[in-house]
Amino acid sequence: MNPEPTAHGQPNVVLLSDEDATIELLQRAVGGLWDVVSELTRLRRTQHPNYRVTIFGSARARPGIYPYDEVKRLATGLTALGCDIITGGGPGLMQAANEGAAAAGAGAPGRSIGIRVELPFEQEVNAFVGEMYRHKTFFSRLHQFMIASDAFVVVPGGIGTLLELSMTWQLLQVSQLRRTPLVVVGRVWAELVDWARAHMLRPDLPMANAADMDIPRCVGTVEETIAIIRQDREEWLVQQAAAAQPR
Repeated sequence: MNPEPTAHGQPNVVLLSDEDATIELLQRAVGGLWDVVSELTRLRRTQHPNYRVTIFGSARARPGIYPYDEVKRLATGLTALGCDIITGGGPGLMQAANEGAAAAGAGAPGRSIGIRVELPFEQEVNAFVGEMYRHKTFFSRLHQFMIASDAFVVVPGGIGTLLELSMTWQLLQVSQLRRTPLVVVGRVWAELVDWARAHMLRPDLPMANAADMDIPRCVGTVEETIAIIRQDREEWLVQQAAAAQPR
């Protein structure tokens, strides 16, 4: 006997009136799409032109104050080395970094990149972004930062910057990111690492490993930051040259 046909004379049809079956189908389909996206983001170029540094920081800092001018100086120095500068593309210290990249001059090989997220209250893209990517969700935006960057520098910021720092730190902890410097600049982050060390490494209730506390490299100056990035970039250039050799 032939199997009895379901609705509309076709097997395996899910009617929208069956809410539970519809939700189950959607969840399974969306989960499958994430699997596809995850597989595709494993692809990487053998080489890319420039070493890419993401700078995370506050959207609230204004030009003319100490953090702004220092972040601008940092980005100028990194761009002069040959680094691309990636930010969230907004105002504040993101703008300072993009402005610093632009200030390095047309002869500098680095580019100024912004990765934005659509928010109802968010300000416009800053005027110093040369290349822009837009996302509708924080999740896809953060994922692009992670796969696009060769190093991360975290300057003073608020809750959004804390989210970006925490995600980067955790991915390095579990080796989802490898060989990627995480440099945190300023007392606010050094004190956060000290807090984590004090509370997460308690002998009676350890919640992390001692090595995890060494992942963020705490510095206090632009010069220290540039020195770390310069050394890592030199190692990266060796790897790029090796990858270019015929096999």
